[in-house]
Amino acid sequence: MPLWSTVADDLPALPAAPGGARALVWLKRDLRARDHAPLRLAATADAAAAIYIIEPEQWADGAFAPQHLAFALASLEPLREALHARDLPLLVRVGSAVPVLQQVREQFAFTYLLSHEETGAAWTYARDIAVSQWCAAVGVHWLEATQTGVVRRLRSRSGWAGRWQARMDAPIAAPPESWPGWRPGFEQLGAVPSVADLHLPAAGQPLPHAGEAAARAVLKNFLASRGRGYRRGLSSPNTAPETCSRLSAHLAIGSLSMRTVHQASERAIALTEDRTLASNLRAFTGRLRWHCHFMQKLEDEPSIEWRNFARSYDGLRPGDEGVPMTPDDDVRLAAWKAGRTGFPMVDACMRALNATGWINFRMRAMLVSFAAYQLWLHWRLPGLHLAQQFLDYEPGIHWSQMQMQSGTTGINTLRMYSPAKQMADHDPDGTFVRRWVPEWGTPDYPAPIVDERAALTHAKTVLYGLRKTDEVRAEADAVQQRHGSRKSGLPQTGQRSGKGRGTGRTRKAAGPCDLIPSPQQELFE
Repeated sequence: MPLWSTVADDLPALPAAPGGARALVWLKRDLRARDHAPLRLAATADAAAAIYIIEPEQWADGAFAPQHLAFALASLEPLREALHARDLPLLVRVGSAVPVLQQVREQFAFTYLLSHEETGAAWTYARDIAVSQWCAAVGVHWLEATQTGVVRRLRSRSGWAGRWQARMDAPIAAPPESWPGWRPGFEQLGAVPSVADLHLPAAGQPLPHAGEAAARAVLKNFLASRGRGYRRGLSSPNTAPETCSRLSAHLAIGSLSMRTVHQASERAIALTEDRTLASNLRAFTGRLRWHCHFMQKLEDEPSIEWRNFARSYDGLRPGDEGVPMTPDDDVRLAAWKAGRTGFPMVDACMRALNATGWINFRMRAMLVSFAAYQLWLHWRLPGLHLAQQFLDYEPGIHWSQMQMQSGTTGINTLRMYSPAKQMADHDPDGTFVRRWVPEWGTPDYPAPIVDERAALTHAKTVLYGLRKTDEVRAEADAVQQRHGSRKSGLPQTGQRSGKGRGTGRTRKAAGPCDLIPSPQQELFE
């Protein structure tokens, strides 16, 4: 068996190893016991343990915020209790993955490292390469299981939707009754620290209830009642907090699997006699696969985290590689981040996001559009700020959406949001704006930071002019060929119809999606 490989979800048992199969389950963004193939496989070992590693590399990533770690640690506590009750010890360690795993192996001579595949930021990929090299050097077999619809080493988008459906329809296994646990002393497990214990700043936003049970309660409530207003309420920041599923943070940390959400939703639709609820839940399930669809882009083209999808758009905006920010650009970016642009709907949405860690998809799209077109800023620096604020930050979704909303994919319709129209459509009486911008309409509120008409005229002239060139059209065709969704099995968007990084792990992108509302608006909320 290769030292690093993907295993089928239905692998019945670990192969025997000299001296016995000893398994260490490495938890990352899969903090749950249910629908967890590595945990299930570990139950077939002769001895097993689990580990969660708090990695300083995450803290150094520009998208990191303390609330991301705080939510993960809060999700870890109930999971640890649940696993301990079934004789599986869960170690908690702080440090880089390779030295931590080496230290644990000196205590618990595991022969198998079990984990889920992860499609994450660049630092997670670099870490996985280092871990794979360490496993090869010491003779540990690292087996990774799939947990989303993202496909490793995908050569073509053709048939992707069918593969997603097959994975989501696969049976969900309950956690084993018990594990053949390695039983170290409690002091060896390591306490679950707080962000304060790690000398990090306090989480700047309130956290929702964490853990698998909390996630399942949110899902149950949405499917039973809140989902009834999904389609009508998801676009307005006044109604979206109640009518959207609010599962995205749980999906991002893995306290709930996408397969669980998919199957529970389909079951709720089949059982309900409320036709309105069923119709709204059908709209929700029709968009679930966009979650993995966007993550597939980062899996196949990791450079979209920092580089334009279509390279013909390089160098257009300040903040792009080779185009320095001017002092005026810095002022505009700072005003946008603080919610002090002089555009009430933009400022209210940003302040709400900064305070709560969540805003609905349409308003997120408006924030990105405003930074890209009205302020004419490259998406990378605004994207880092938004990633820090979003408790549900999911790298594959986030960077794909940042580029799509900024017009640098080459294949998506340019959508330049009017903040005034968004307010008229979704906050006509100013309830939301007054809540978050109480000084609106007084001398304390700033004048508009840019001339919106002139800014949009400039953006349209540059971008539409560029799209008419033969070079850009040719690149758009190439991007479409490589990253197009092929539509089949995915919600229609009305759109026209990467290269992987080493060691056999590649990331290939999915296709165009206009500004459709999605459950991780929920895809991006």
